[in-house]
Amino acid sequence: MSNPINTNRCLFVSAQEVCEVLGISRAYAYRIIKELNDELSQKGYLTIHGKTNRKYFYQKIYGKDASNE
Repeated sequence: MSNPINTNRCLFVSAQEVCEVLGISRAYAYRIIKELNDELSQKGYLTIHGKTNRKYFYQKIYGKDASNE
């Protein structure tokens, strides 16, 4: 059975990681996460407060899946 912590690390991006990637404050990172989660919710996806889908985050920020770069 796979470790759920590793799965979460792969699927979701946290506010701390958003801070590091974008060089912004934690408060602003949470604001960005909320905006992305609101967009995902409108599309019918379930979201997790304080985290957002990693692939969607990188697509919105860089326009492609850059999470592996």
